[in-house]
Amino acid sequence: MMGSLSVFVWELAVLVCLMLNYFKGGVLAFHKVSKHLQHISAFDIKQVHRTGYHFQPKKHWINEPAIEPSKPFDQFGCWSGSSTVLPGDKPIILYTGLISEQPEPGYQVQNYAIPENPSDPYLTKWIKPNNNPIIKPTLENASALCDPTTAWMLNGQWEMTIGSKQGMVGVSYLYQSTDYIKWTRVDHPLHQKENTGMWECVDFYPVSTKGENGLDTRVIDGDHIKHVFKVSLEITKYDYYTIGKYNASQDIYIPDEGMIDGWAGLRYDWGNFYASKSFFDPSRNRRVIWGWANESSTEEENVKKGWAGIQLIPRTVWLDPSGKQLLNWPVAELETLRDKNVNLSNTKLKQGDKVEVKGITPAQADMNVVFSFPGLGKAEAYDTKWDEIYPPETLAKNICQVMGTTKQGGLGPFGFLTLTSKDFQEYTPVFFRVFNTSDTKHKVLMFSDAMSSTLNNQEYKPTFGGFVDVDLADNKISLRSLIDHSVVESFAAGG
Repeated sequence: MMGSLSVFVWELAVLVCLMLNYFKGGVLAFHKVSKHLQHISAFDIKQVHRTGYHFQPKKHWINEPAIEPSKPFDQFGCWSGSSTVLPGDKPIILYTGLISEQPEPGYQVQNYAIPENPSDPYLTKWIKPNNNPIIKPTLENASALCDPTTAWMLNGQWEMTIGSKQGMVGVSYLYQSTDYIKWTRVDHPLHQKENTGMWECVDFYPVSTKGENGLDTRVIDGDHIKHVFKVSLEITKYDYYTIGKYNASQDIYIPDEGMIDGWAGLRYDWGNFYASKSFFDPSRNRRVIWGWANESSTEEENVKKGWAGIQLIPRTVWLDPSGKQLLNWPVAELETLRDKNVNLSNTKLKQGDKVEVKGITPAQADMNVVFSFPGLGKAEAYDTKWDEIYPPETLAKNICQVMGTTKQGGLGPFGFLTLTSKDFQEYTPVFFRVFNTSDTKHKVLMFSDAMSSTLNNQEYKPTFGGFVDVDLADNKISLRSLIDHSVVESFAAGG
């Protein structure tokens, strides 16, 4: 980076709390099979841009931690899976193993692992029994059958689902078992959708329509229960979800009316967020999602620095009171990493103002901000021509790229300029724009733009954006942004 780094907030009234920590930590990976790199050892580990808030290993690549290749049934790779707690508090992992490099990208089977010492509170060592694999492809696509989910119980049998594809049809196959070892594929999928391609890291779990408490995966029916069906689309490298009902009598998932089932649909996160899995935490009665992301480094740069990839911040997730989307926020434990507190309150900003937040290490900060404004009357009109010009899956990104961070609107852009050099040649903005629509409602655009980053020599610089549904009834928008060296992870909420 050029010069010293700073954090700036600009435009509108703002209340900012900035926290930082000095812990050493981690980063995430690119979803690509690079077999020629699998046996390269990292000797000279570059510490520049390694993270503090996010988990990462000391060296090498991370995208799906826990299991490593060691047996004939996973010798060419261990891919994602899920854990289930069986009766008697017995945890078991189902995961995908590659038994051959052909067909490309590998012949995929499903394996299980059990703790070496079930009394170990951290379950640090796992055994992969020799009766693996327990599921082999039959009519399924042998090179596209991966990432089994946490199981649930239906009519006395365990059920779980695995993502796949048939041509361009994304498929979530259903499997049943009475003993969790011998599995049979059900004659119909849990869910499928044409023109979506490969479904990776399928996640299927219940949510309550009453309150923010999470539900165990084994909860399948009830008056106040909906289900979330999440897929990671290989084509776009983003996570998408729908909300609907699990029809237990037919053993299928049905999205609610109006849900977009595909890459123009709802997302957990409009930034770099992929391959997430969720789990129910009974100690705090919450559901937690955990995803990963890649840096924008090239393959050559990853090899030189000796590491690649980060696990993203774990988030508590719950159903919005409207029932039409999910809400998520960093887990409370993250606050234990905070150290020095810098508080900026009741700061009034005029259009174009920039206020530097001093007294922190800007490359590692946890920021909470509330933007408040006297009214929404100055919001610029939403141009309906955008809906005709741009495809729905990239609508927000296209609008952001056209308008940028400098074109002034009625309400916006306002937000952060993170990782900012004194001469403003280097910065990553995270900002909002508020638009009026013809039906008197408001659209809130949230965007992060790394176009001006010089962290590497790539021509491609990632840009992320989306329309976030926040409640503007009290004329406030809340933003939380975690700046972790080269990683900027942001969360938005109304009020």
